[in-house]
Amino acid sequence: MLKKTLISAIALVGAAASGSQAQAAELTISCGAVGAELALCEEGVKAWEDETGHSVNIVSTPNSSTERLSLYQQILSAQSSDIDVMQIDVVWPGLLANHLLDLNTVIGEDAAAGHFDTIVANNTIDERLVAMPWFTDAGVLYYRKDLLAQHGFEAPETWEEMTAIAEEIQDAERADGNDKMWGYVFQGRAYEGLTCNALEWVASHGGGTLVDAKGEITIDNAQAAEALDLAASWIGDISPAGALNYTEEEARGVFQSGNAVFMRNWPYAWSLAQSEDSDVAGKVGVVKLPHGADGESAATLGGWNLAVSKYTESPEVAADLLAFLTGEAEQKRRAIEGAYNPTLASLYEDEEVLAAVPFFGTLYNTFTNAVARPSAPTGDNYGRVSNSFFNATHSVLSGDMTGAEAVSQLDSELSRIKRRRW
Repeated sequence: MLKKTLISAIALVGAAASGSQAQAAELTISCGAVGAELALCEEGVKAWEDETGHSVNIVSTPNSSTERLSLYQQILSAQSSDIDVMQIDVVWPGLLANHLLDLNTVIGEDAAAGHFDTIVANNTIDERLVAMPWFTDAGVLYYRKDLLAQHGFEAPETWEEMTAIAEEIQDAERADGNDKMWGYVFQGRAYEGLTCNALEWVASHGGGTLVDAKGEITIDNAQAAEALDLAASWIGDISPAGALNYTEEEARGVFQSGNAVFMRNWPYAWSLAQSEDSDVAGKVGVVKLPHGADGESAATLGGWNLAVSKYTESPEVAADLLAFLTGEAEQKRRAIEGAYNPTLASLYEDEEVLAAVPFFGTLYNTFTNAVARPSAPTGDNYGRVSNSFFNATHSVLSGDMTGAEAVSQLDSELSRIKRRRW
């Protein structure tokens, strides 16, 4: 299997993909940037190649979702056939729909049967299924079971409880000699990951979802301001100042090295935390995220899908590869080996899956009721909406403005972006 390394978008667009032969087609797929995610995709692609006799080139794309989207937009705008199957974020179907095949037409009307309805609906634009669910995500709270037990605590249910527990255990551990211990790590860099964290804070305090399903801007309220102020209080207290530049991997690095009591992250971190080289293997628990005093736990919906470019020269073969990779056998393998959440409801009752990732069963409702970012109501403007949200949140975390100032300013900024309609 040939793997092409991406040098630049221009180079990729300029390089013609191999055409199909009479008997065997040659496809190109983008499905993961680095590490375990890319390795799992390579293994799945190899299995399909062995089964069908077709060949697949795997294109390495930027790890940053923002940079990857930009690359896709350049390729698709050029109507290039250089990538046949694309891995797309859950918030991209509306942005890319005009360049993607309707999978119901290519695969059949029951193409998405068995997949979570919420994700299928998310991927259906103007009655066209433009992407197939591959794996889903929702934010969860990781915690050190051993430390909570040692200090006599249960897993927290509210953010206030988590804050207090984190501070007490952090101080005790530091007094015992671990001066690197922190209470809580999360994704605090000004990027899409902070949008996900901040949406969880706001929604779990009863502050809404930034923009509601009807497109109304809802962020300027006391509960949202309170949620952001609480998060700001963590910086320098139970969270390091460096968290202002953390993505998922920086947070995982601190937690997995044994230097954090709690961590907000996605389910993928489970298998890594339990690996042989992890300092916390066997010491980690996972529960739903905390909530505000008068709110309910809220986890941001994440996940990725596979889509077929409208410009592919082999639509049926490309759709067959997509169907194989998103099918039950592949989703089960990826769940067991990499803790990637299936999008097929049946796999949450599979004994082998639950043995590998126990919290898939206990947190099933968290994954099926996750809170969607407002990409559907804001359409092409979602990127600007998210950018405004995470920058405002980052300003609060950095101490540059209060929560009330941030949500008021954000309301005005979003109103300018929306004007009469999104």
